[in-house]
Amino acid sequence: MSTSTPDERLRRWRLVLGGAAAEGTGRALSGADAAMDAALAALYDGGEERDGGGGRRGGLGGSAPSVARWLGDIRTYFPASVVQVMQRDAIDRLGLATLLLEPETLEAVEPDVHLVGTLLSLNQALPETTRETARAVVRKVVADLEARLAPRTRATVTGALDRSARIARPRHRDIDWDRTLRANLKNHLPEHGTVVPERLIGRGRASRAVRKEIVLCVDQSGSMAASVVYAAVFGAVLASLKAVATRLVVFDTAVVDLTEELDDPVDVLFGTRLGGGTDINRALAYCQSRITRPADTVLVLVSDLYEGGIRGGTPKRIAAMRAAGVRCVALLALSDEGARAYDREHAAALAALGVPAFACTPDLFPEVMAAALENRPLPVPDTV
Repeated sequence: MSTSTPDERLRRWRLVLGGAAAEGTGRALSGADAAMDAALAALYDGGEERDGGGGRRGGLGGSAPSVARWLGDIRTYFPASVVQVMQRDAIDRLGLATLLLEPETLEAVEPDVHLVGTLLSLNQALPETTRETARAVVRKVVADLEARLAPRTRATVTGALDRSARIARPRHRDIDWDRTLRANLKNHLPEHGTVVPERLIGRGRASRAVRKEIVLCVDQSGSMAASVVYAAVFGAVLASLKAVATRLVVFDTAVVDLTEELDDPVDVLFGTRLGGGTDINRALAYCQSRITRPADTVLVLVSDLYEGGIRGGTPKRIAAMRAAGVRCVALLALSDEGARAYDREHAAALAALGVPAFACTPDLFPEVMAAALENRPLPVPDTV
């Protein structure tokens, strides 16, 4: 229960409700509270700020300096998580995206995944004076994501690769005696002081480690912006593992192979083109043509499954790859927000093929990849 005083509660309600006469608190604001209220009013009160007499005047205005000042204000008065929400609302409500083309505005924003998605959607329109600033913003977000996600991803996927590399009928020099003894303790013969190794467990030698191929096939339509950002980061992390051959393919109505750019996820992101239509079947056909070792390949389709190409082609293509031995994973989103909307008919068709389609958070993704590499059931969230 809150221990705030009645005056403090009144102050908070005043900030929540705004300053219109109908809100009824009668609470006056001054100092930092008044500045905070003005920042909120500029965004949420129809894009207008209060003048001294309680009337209304223009909100953020149409210039980069006024927006930059507002961005500085909200960073002063609100925590980063709230700033990111307010920025997102400003992009949606007040056309802030257009002013992100100005370096002064861009330097004032709080970088986050959604801002990166907006910048990528504006990529073709970015003037040269803003492009380097935009790359710096994107690079900061990518670096933060890599620092958070890379260590666990490498550890989890490497462990899965090590387990999948064990061989069932090893040669003598490849026997893992420690695991073999533990697996055969039930065959202990105490009278002979020995264990009968009925089942040998081997581990591939490092120089002969089993290689896996991972294909990330990512929808770059406008609704998938956050998923594209996370896919680029995970693609770069996976590509850094020597035991894995990783391919990254992005698509709308066209298909672009960005595998050669995977050493720098920022280059990957600026190689995408958010927006446009969707042709999932065409993208899967391209990925299928590049798979050389089906039994050792995991294909991850990241898409909301809204198909603008051949209707029904996606399930048929997935079925053909599965029949050849490819392990297929369908992610409706790769983000913290989940899937806002998706084609339920296509999702049901994939589920009928044994490929459940579900939204995956970045924290869950390493476990999904490990399960796919080991050919065990995927950790599908209960909310699916």
